Amino acid sequence: MRRADRLVQILLLLRGRRRTTAQQLAEWLEVSPRTIYRDMADLMMSGAPVNGEAGEGYWLERGFTPPPVKFTASELAALEVGARMLAARADKETADAAKSALAKIHTTLGSTNLPIPPLYAPPMYSYPLERLTPIRQAVEQSFGLWIEYTDLQDNTSQRLVWPVGLVFWGDRWTFTAWCKLREDYRTFRVDLMQKWEKSEAEPPENISMQDYLLKSGADQDTIAAFQRIHKQPWHIPQK
Repeated sequence: MRRADRLVQILLLLRGRRRTTAQQLAEWLEVSPRTIYRDMADLMMSGAPVNGEAGEGYWLERGFTPPPVKFTASELAALEVGARMLAARADKETADAAKSALAKIHTTLGSTNLPIPPLYAPPMYSYPLERLTPIRQAVEQSFGLWIEYTDLQDNTSQRLVWPVGLVFWGDRWTFTAWCKLREDYRTFRVDLMQKWEKSEAEPPENISMQDYLLKSGADQDTIAAFQRIHKQPWHIPQK
């Protein structure tokens, strides 16, 4: 990444966050904390409304609007591929949103200006994608689900769970949830969930996908990725 692009990216990452540390920025941008310190000093000297305190991190002053974002051809191709895959392999609401976003990109930039990636994402015809909707909503709105679940040994159980994240593995979806029966996090296959119903029970305190990853010994790159997208229920693990 060019330095000028990195400076713009720093401003975009700071926007909407109360505090962001140099270590976090370094992990997200794959540079050293020392590089971030130099970049932040240059941004401040150039008049960018960036504030920082030792031990507190950096933040932007209110009302600041970063410069317009310009996508490269490769970035546009990546967005096209991602939207196609999501449209083919997510629940209807999310798939419709992906198609709508892609249509807006085409309308804004013009189809002739967009690269055409050589990829076809076939729909998951036999997969129960409609089951993703209640799980996604449970993650986004922090409510629990009573589920009937049949495991691979054909054992059926009823459980109260609080989903914290959905994970796509290429050919199937799983979701991680706090399970009241086990008093711990558990991972469930979406296609093995037979029935579900919203629960009004209060969720346990401090449960989250980040908490699960920390307790399961996930690497720092994976944890950092979730910290960047902590408001989103989706995750696609790196190979």
